[in-house]
Formats: sequence, C-alpha cells, structure tokens
Amino acid sequence: QVQLVESGGGLVQPGGSLRLSCAASGGIANINTMGWYRQAPGNQRELVASITFGGSTQYVDSVKGRFTISRDNAKNTVYLQMNNLTPEDTAVYYCNANMRILTALRAGNYWGQGTQVTVFS
Repeated sequence: QVQLVESGGGLVQPGGSLRLSCAASGGIANINTMGWYRQAPGNQRELVASITFGGSTQYVDSVKGRFTISRDNAKNTVYLQMNNLTPEDTAVYYCNANMRILTALRAGNYWGQGTQVTVFS
C-alpha cells in the first residue's frame, strides 16, 4: 500500500522555525516531482514549494527566502525547512508526490494526510 507519511508540524512563535518531512513508501517504481501544499481555514489549497527528481525547485512568492525544499531520492523523502515563520503561514501542510507505483502503467498524484502548522504570538 502506497503511503506518504508526514511529520514535523507543531506550534511555534513568530520568527521561529519548523522542518517538515514526508516519506513515501509501498511499491514505488519512481517518483517525479514532490511538493508541499497548504490550506488555511476558508482558503483554497495552494502550492508552497515543489522539487523535481533532479533538484529543480519553485516556491510561492510569499515563502521565497524563508522556506527551503529538499529531497533525498534514496529515501523517497522530501523536506520543507521553514524559517522566520509568521501567523500567515498557519495552515495544514500536505505532502504531494507525482509517482508511478509498481502496479500502474502511468504516474499519478498521491497525498499525505496533512500536518498542522500553527504560528502564534
């Protein structure tokens, strides 16, 4: 069974840091792009950052210079280092992976269960 398991969310004060991790497992053939999305109450889910298998990255403007996405292809794991957090970063963060599993002919999008990040004064 394919799984994306996230960890690292929590409570932090403004200016603080958190590091999210997401490990993919379960019959994976190959992983293409991995990314982090977030959804705050009343808002649509938005792409925060993504990284290709080769390491090319992109970020939403609001996190540029504060967040860093990285991945360990050997571990099928993606990370999101979040620095200088603000209350506007409060949301549920979801891991996403575009990958092909062993029982499929084509790649598909898979999601983690989400992890809460709360930035409060």
